[in-house]
Amino acid sequence: MNFEFTEEQEMLRKMVRSFVDKEINPNMREWDERGYFDPVIWQRLKELDLMGVCIPEEYGGSGMDYNSLAIVCEELERGDTAFRTAVSVHIGLNSMTLLQWGTEEQKRKYLVPQAKGEKIGAFGLTEPGAGSDVASLGTTAVKDGDYYILNGQKTWISLCDVADHFIVFAYTDKEKKHHGISAFIVERTMPGFSSKAIKGKLGIRSGNTGELFFDQVRVPKENLLGQEGEGFKIAMSALDNGRFTVAAGAVGLIMASLEESVKYCQLRKTFGKEIGKHQLVQQMIANMEAGLQMSRLLVYRAGELKNKGVRNTRETSLAKWQACDFANKAADDAVQIHGAYGYSSEYPVERFLRNSKAPVIYEGTREIHTVMQAEYVLGYREDKALSNMLPTWPFESEKVTV
Repeated sequence: MNFEFTEEQEMLRKMVRSFVDKEINPNMREWDERGYFDPVIWQRLKELDLMGVCIPEEYGGSGMDYNSLAIVCEELERGDTAFRTAVSVHIGLNSMTLLQWGTEEQKRKYLVPQAKGEKIGAFGLTEPGAGSDVASLGTTAVKDGDYYILNGQKTWISLCDVADHFIVFAYTDKEKKHHGISAFIVERTMPGFSSKAIKGKLGIRSGNTGELFFDQVRVPKENLLGQEGEGFKIAMSALDNGRFTVAAGAVGLIMASLEESVKYCQLRKTFGKEIGKHQLVQQMIANMEAGLQMSRLLVYRAGELKNKGVRNTRETSLAKWQACDFANKAADDAVQIHGAYGYSSEYPVERFLRNSKAPVIYEGTREIHTVMQAEYVLGYREDKALSNMLPTWPFESEKVTV
């Protein structure tokens, strides 16, 4: 076991942290109040080579390991959840899924421009009547010659109005239930496609989230991802990657809550001493630190399994569940430490608390992950081998031979 970051990973962390401190944090209060995601951020992520951080160089990425993606997500969410979410969806749910399941032609056409930051990718699984119960999908794809005709609706889709490419799940054979779900690569410009943002969210207000609509959308058969009927497997493997990034982001939110709380503890005085001297405040600080360290270990354990090419559904589920719960509690305690000021947007902790709730729900609710972990321990659940796995790291094309 090696618990040390490489020099390259340390440099990556410093770079992303500097970017967040200089270009995101000074504007975040205003952006949150306006519900605004500055499009310049996309350009900056491209310039910093973060749009394909763990995608092999042969497909336009930076070629770094999967834990480097975790570092990026940590530091971005330390600024705001909206920016981590953007990277989670673009890389974790879309680009890594293309890397794992796409044909060479699909990778060249869609993955390369996404990894270079020239195009943005998103993911369409959730529907008004299908969240945790994926088999209840209503979207359909009917074969018509060289095309599939898509009809249906998706909701709570991040980057709904800004993404260029979407991985969309639909029934090609409803009688087979989840074995009849297939995955498709859909382009925004395809006739019959439209999107609409959802307003009035509790948190992650700077993030673009909304609905997708498919009205007789003709998708070329070449855009079928994997084989017909493999959609459920593809969706679940994609969620392994998405949950990994969500867990890493939760670590960043704990970091942010802890940093702001420590600053306030050393500034604010009550009863003649810094509030950090009060033991019940110290208890909250100690719990944040414990949550931070435990969550980080769970995240990087899952990332190392990804590096080795080992299926990590169980480990990633545990990391997502625990890290998001710890982040929610850390943000709540941060507001408590700030007292009445914590209830005001004058300090960022109220935003942390609002943002911390969504990750406890999306990509598997805490209840879903609780059941999953119990079933693993009881022997009721066992992960089968997948026909396609993410490439191990170092990537073959980048290994140095002597």
